[in-house]
Amino acid sequence: MISDAEHQAIEAFLYKEARLADESRYDEWEALWDDDAVYWVPATTREDVDPNRHISHIYDNRARIATRIRLLKSGFRYSQSPASPMRRLITNIEIEKTEQGEFVVGSNFLLLELSIQAKHETHLWGGHTTHKLRGVNGALKMFWKKVVLVNAGEPIPNLTFLV
Repeated sequence: MISDAEHQAIEAFLYKEARLADESRYDEWEALWDDDAVYWVPATTREDVDPNRHISHIYDNRARIATRIRLLKSGFRYSQSPASPMRRLITNIEIEKTEQGEFVVGSNFLLLELSIQAKHETHLWGGHTTHKLRGVNGALKMFWKKVVLVNAGEPIPNLTFLV
């Protein structure tokens, strides 16, 4: 059982994380991660997928997350230079508290991206996200983010931005 204060703090965390990603505020977004982090976007919608045995669009540990951020900030990621304007909606937030006092948070999202780098195409990205959060020095930190795209098993455009 979670308290109202925990529920509000977790919702605020999800909204902040989405806003920072949407606004390309990479340093602030990266600061939301704990040291043992995993950022995973599987290439399937199957539930029984194992990132060590199946293809993923993204499967980053903490060091790789930092590298991804450095590349996005470098200006050499031409597919995101300039950064795509984005906005996402987050819905259906469900929160469970583990015996260790961590939180497993499921939510649905719809992300609107305007790819302005070449063709000025609008892309819709939708799916389900699972965040795992814990308290670190009085603040919530992510240590797991899994994003299952509705079209995960289909050919998709470049995922050089933060999903």
